[in-house]
Amino acid sequence: MAESQVHFVEREVGGRTMRLETGRIAKLASACVIASHGDTVVMCTAMRANPRPGLDFFPLQCDYRERMSAGGRFPGGFRKREGAPNEKEILTMRMIDRPIRPLFPDGFIDECQIQCWVMSHDGQNDADVIACTGASAALSCTDAPFQGPVATVRVGRIVTEEGAQFIINPTHAQMEYSDLDLVLSGHADGVNMIEVGAAEVPDEDVLAAIEYGYEHGCKPILEMQEELKAKVGKDPVINSLNLPDDDVMQAVIDACGDEMEAARRIPGKADRSAAVDALREKVMTEHFSMPEGVTYDVYKDAEKRAGMAREAFRTYEKKTTRRLIVEEGIRADGRAFEEIRPLEIETSLFPRTHGSAMFQRGETQGVLTCVLGTAKAEQIVDGLMPEYAKKFYLHYNFPPFCVGEAGRIMGPGRREIGHGALAERSLLGILPDVDDFAYTVRLVSDITESNGSSSMASVCGGCMALMDAGVPIKATCAGISVGRFSSGDKVVHVTDILGEEDFFGDMDFKICGTRDGITGIQLDLKARGLWFDEIKAIFAQARTGRIEIIEKMEAHLPAPRSEMSPYAPKLVQIKIDPDKIGKLIGPGGKMIRGICERTGAQVDVEDDGTVTIASTDQASGDQALAEVEAVAAEIKVGTVYEGKVVSTKDFGAFIEIATGTDGMCHISELAHGYVANVNDVVSIGDVVKVKVINVDPTGRIKLSRKALLEPEDGDDAPKADGGDDNSGEDGEGGDKKRRRRRRGGRKPAEAS
Repeated sequence: MAESQVHFVEREVGGRTMRLETGRIAKLASACVIASHGDTVVMCTAMRANPRPGLDFFPLQCDYRERMSAGGRFPGGFRKREGAPNEKEILTMRMIDRPIRPLFPDGFIDECQIQCWVMSHDGQNDADVIACTGASAALSCTDAPFQGPVATVRVGRIVTEEGAQFIINPTHAQMEYSDLDLVLSGHADGVNMIEVGAAEVPDEDVLAAIEYGYEHGCKPILEMQEELKAKVGKDPVINSLNLPDDDVMQAVIDACGDEMEAARRIPGKADRSAAVDALREKVMTEHFSMPEGVTYDVYKDAEKRAGMAREAFRTYEKKTTRRLIVEEGIRADGRAFEEIRPLEIETSLFPRTHGSAMFQRGETQGVLTCVLGTAKAEQIVDGLMPEYAKKFYLHYNFPPFCVGEAGRIMGPGRREIGHGALAERSLLGILPDVDDFAYTVRLVSDITESNGSSSMASVCGGCMALMDAGVPIKATCAGISVGRFSSGDKVVHVTDILGEEDFFGDMDFKICGTRDGITGIQLDLKARGLWFDEIKAIFAQARTGRIEIIEKMEAHLPAPRSEMSPYAPKLVQIKIDPDKIGKLIGPGGKMIRGICERTGAQVDVEDDGTVTIASTDQASGDQALAEVEAVAAEIKVGTVYEGKVVSTKDFGAFIEIATGTDGMCHISELAHGYVANVNDVVSIGDVVKVKVINVDPTGRIKLSRKALLEPEDGDDAPKADGGDDNSGEDGEGGDKKRRRRRRGGRKPAEAS
């Protein structure tokens, strides 16, 4: 094997050097590119192999893994090896796949596999966008007919005294101050993938960020890839394309006649699908049935033609659908281009949930439930980026019955993870600040019917469920999807697309937001690309649609409910001196566990002294709050407490004035007059009122019961000889005797 030559290109992107190198690592792969930005390095490999027999689709596989060793860390848990991909890795795989998959020719079914491994991570430069660019560069260095390259960048926005400033591939520290998280992919023909999470950023500002990201991020990275591709010098090779022969295509069109158009005009999804299925069965039975009693070669040829006929039928259905929409303005269900399907909204569906809602738009229905919890319900996210806790998360479920199928019942796939993440970040922008609303919030979106835009139903229904739960959201948030159809030079955009319109159309452009701005975007594009004027028009159309939906939502529930469910935990937060945290927790957690067991409330304390008390009833919450305040209270001289005697000694009694806080009441401070024995005045378990008379520098507390008692006659009368009132008949001698007893009783106290 000839020794491969090392090629590399470098350019400054976002103030740091980006480098793409190939020819040194993984030389047996079709191509391998080492992509680096800062000290974050991702190894991206691309493989092309012959197609598997029987395949009729493009089997592109995209894999992304974050090796903990890249950051000098060990995986958590007992099994010190990375396992199944986490949510961040799955979302990155989708980000790699979506802009690349449409850039292969129709009918290309060769095996293509992309693997991206994070080999070094500096904790500041996120590896996801680097992997997306590296994957495109690796594909460009193979002989696959990839019509790229594609560049992917992240755009943040930081508001400074000079105004808003866009940043290409911002660091983790910079993203802490950004109100926009935009991931953008583009190629020579425009933008072809967008992901946005934002805090109600105005539409025009998001559009400006897209333009900035393409001009200052995508363009220089595309030039780098073209330069690397030219150095490698591999020309694309197409062995064969799995497309129906022209005669088969014409035979299918002739067999369908006008029946395809009539079937595509039927309004209901079930009826329309049944009519199309019946037509397919008729065409296949009458014109492409399998022969009997023939040779093997003849049978295989017939089988091949039948496969091409099925593909030709799907292609003709797609062309018919697009022609009806673009040339005649007829959508499958008869709506106008900007018309939204009928809405049905209901809240408080279930009696014991903290919040619930049903949101239906046409034949798409989502049932959303909201759960409120404490800090213990936070989801800890551990990866190569700094660990953090999520106080809000949304889980999306898409069961087979929602599309009228009896499919496999299994855990969430990549699609479910992606749709849930879109709805989650779209609603995150309207949630109250943690300081104002300390609850951990979980939304569960169960899609019970689906005919397009189920993720947008999750956003709308999720917002209603939050309001039903009494979460004080900042504004009402809705989501709408816009589709694109083209025929020749004519292009139309349709609002609130159906499932078939997504399947047969060029685009699914999902935009979520409030009246004031955008909170989330996801663009999936099958066409080559979009330019900024078209994106601007789509933004305007989507804004009209989402405001219409917001008005319908607010007509049902104008604002969050003023009272939460009686089954939701009641949260109270107080601040204590951080020095008192150890005292509140107690040895081995004994103190805080005791408070929880006695009151039935849940008590959590943070490092800054924030104590959160959660309870399902007011009484237990109040009791826990009182105990926490007592433990953490600053004991001041002159304060009166009602305490419990916990121990008696010869020299006095120890009294618990607050949970975990004891003070000593000396025998001389128990009562007026002479006290011979502590147990003559108090016993263990007695509840007495005492006054704090001293707190020494070490924190020891001295109490007095006597200070709160009225003196009896003669108790405090001074004697002529200067003796105190305890001398009695013994005179001075009695006084000396008493003082000797006091001195003798003081030694244990001093020792303690």
